[in-house]
Amino acid sequence: MTTLAAVVEAELARPVAPAIAKAARRIAAGLGGQAVLFYGSVLRTGDLEGVLDFYVLTETPPRQGPLGRWLWPDVSYHEVAEGGRTIRAKVATMSLDRFTTAAEGRHFDTTIWARFVQPCALAWTIDQSVARKVREAVAAAIVTAGRYAAALGPSRGAARDYWKALFRATYATEFRVEKPGREDQLLEFAGDRFDRLLPLAWNAASIVFDNHDGALAPRLHLDERRFLRRSWATRRRAGKPLNLARLAKAAFTFDGAARYALWKIERHTGIALPLTPWRERHPILAAPGVLWRVWRR
Repeated sequence: MTTLAAVVEAELARPVAPAIAKAARRIAAGLGGQAVLFYGSVLRTGDLEGVLDFYVLTETPPRQGPLGRWLWPDVSYHEVAEGGRTIRAKVATMSLDRFTTAAEGRHFDTTIWARFVQPCALAWTIDQSVARKVREAVAAAIVTAGRYAAALGPSRGAARDYWKALFRATYATEFRVEKPGREDQLLEFAGDRFDRLLPLAWNAASIVFDNHDGALAPRLHLDERRFLRRSWATRRRAGKPLNLARLAKAAFTFDGAARYALWKIERHTGIALPLTPWRERHPILAAPGVLWRVWRR
């Protein structure tokens, strides 16, 4: 029988473009990373003109103040010259231990397990021991997501019905601005994968379920269902304040914010503005002037 661990191992081992692997290794070296997870839209499309999404996992937490220890991850933007082209990446950095506990659902935060139940690849790792820990963490994220899908989804339905219910709930909890039907796009891209994943996640979580021609019905104990729903209610209340606090932190600590913003402006409007030392050092103070120049042009 195929196990969740086997599926995760195969997914994380998927090859990535050499330019992506090299960029991941170089960025990790600059951040003290032990592994780099690659996920997001470029993983789905393969469009290297876009911005890659990386999670760089480190051995120890980054050196931060009190807020940084609670409001992980750190966010930065990087441009790497590779193979005659510029590889752009938005990078989240946190320790592997903290990533694992978040994936296991031991925090109020939902962002880690809600993202890494989605397709991802291990773009680079320092050794096989770290690779094993990353695989275990991603598998834990899928189990956590599967448990909440069982509690938040219908009493009986197709696997995608449970995933839709879960993603809608996490989008609302995380204060994310998503177009209606965003969950449908995720399932259209990898629907067969999600169909296969849910029973494996329930097996790994020791959730008994019925399966009649693809119609699934989890048989959660009443106490477990109550616990999961209470747990979710707590995360729903904490989600928006937590994410707003992270946005506020990122406004002052996003390394490379000005470079990233100017690239986005040029990509979407065709207007190229220079990265001056002032704009790089003070992206928030520089923002009104940048927007004024874009509006005038």
